[in-house]
Amino acid sequence: MASSSISPVFINTQSLHSLLSHRTLIDHFQSSLPKVSTSLCSPIRQSHDVSPASSLLLMPSWSNSPSLPYIGVKLVTCFPQNSALSLPGVHASYVLFSSANGQTLASVDGTELTLFRTSCVSGLASRVLARNDSQVLVMIGAGALAPHLIRAHLVARPSLRKVVIWNRTEEKARKLAEKMRESEGLDGVGFETNGCLDEVVEMGDIVSCATNSEVALVKGQRLKPGAHLDLVGSFKHSMKECDDEAIKRGRVFVDNEAALVEAGELVGAFERGVIGKEDIGGNLVQLITGEKDGRSNSEEITVFKSVGSAVVDILAAQLVYETYLQHNK
Repeated sequence: MASSSISPVFINTQSLHSLLSHRTLIDHFQSSLPKVSTSLCSPIRQSHDVSPASSLLLMPSWSNSPSLPYIGVKLVTCFPQNSALSLPGVHASYVLFSSANGQTLASVDGTELTLFRTSCVSGLASRVLARNDSQVLVMIGAGALAPHLIRAHLVARPSLRKVVIWNRTEEKARKLAEKMRESEGLDGVGFETNGCLDEVVEMGDIVSCATNSEVALVKGQRLKPGAHLDLVGSFKHSMKECDDEAIKRGRVFVDNEAALVEAGELVGAFERGVIGKEDIGGNLVQLITGEKDGRSNSEEITVFKSVGSAVVDILAAQLVYETYLQHNK
């Protein structure tokens, strides 16, 4: 009997928001990451220079496991000069295939998918590492990722009652705070801005950073005892969002091993002898399974550094596609 052909589906930004929530994706990562992390093949990300300023990235991943019968590829273009055109600098598309027969199953808005998966990795780490009684979230950066990070942390830590936003351009911070106040499902949470970075950091039970900074924004001496620092922005050696003191004071965890060679904060700290690779507390899968212990007491400062991976991309695409099929039976 011949197998039937499947018509590929296209899932745009609007459809993605109807199929995915930060809560469902955090839960999916928590339950699925330990099961699939050993069966997935994820080659190192390929990067090609399209011009001196722009690049094309390819992030493939595949699995033959019955629970994850997919091949996925994220295609990403990076055009930093787009800011002059009032366009985003990064665009992405995610293509999902069947690993059983190679058929194309779906094409998904990869830009929005990446915002969801990145923020939900941070949310899951916050669920595991931040204090249960965390009340103040500090958001450093007000770009496209910031509203997703805010929602992911609020889902992960329902005790949060106040969000303080800082951005180099204060007007962007104010606009984001206003947007979040008007958003559905965030009742009981106050949103405000503050232009003094050091003062802001001192407030945070959770401090989340999503910037392209090459200068340390978070000074470790400003972190209060028991704080959880979430570092999302840096993905190359020249970038860093916190100083050595934050790395030294905190117990450091990573999303995956690539962070040890890609993240500017960690690579620099290793080179300067601030910490060694053996001092890293563990990765996200080890934290979820309990192979590594997370927070040891209420005074400990925890630091989570993520750089992303094709593993969480394909898991996010799986949830989107399978939810789509359920909705369209």
